[in-house]
Amino acid sequence: MNIQIFGVTKSADTRKAERYFKERRIKFQSVDMKKYGMSGGEFDSVLRAVGGVENLIDWDSKSPDLDLIRYMADPLDKEDKLFENQMLIRMPVVRNGKQATVGYCPEVWKTWE
Repeated sequence: MNIQIFGVTKSADTRKAERYFKERRIKFQSVDMKKYGMSGGEFDSVLRAVGGVENLIDWDSKSPDLDLIRYMADPLDKEDKLFENQMLIRMPVVRNGKQATVGYCPEVWKTWE
């Protein structure tokens, strides 16, 4: 199992995800979204795994860029804007190869073990 957790240290759900894997002694790589973000390949892989850009966006964000994304008609434009501003992604993104989840999803992670 090759787990990557994309998140920010201030996010409670990111810390809970890290704790979930630590408690089960499953090794993971933690990626700080503020410092590093996702590469283009990682972003595309996660996008496919979660079923599209709508499932990846943090709709509760207070960012003005979210309003712009909300009214974009073309999903490819939304993807480009989200890739530019990755802090609008709902955290944590937990990735296991070609599988990925957005948010705190222990019921899904359990099936990966």
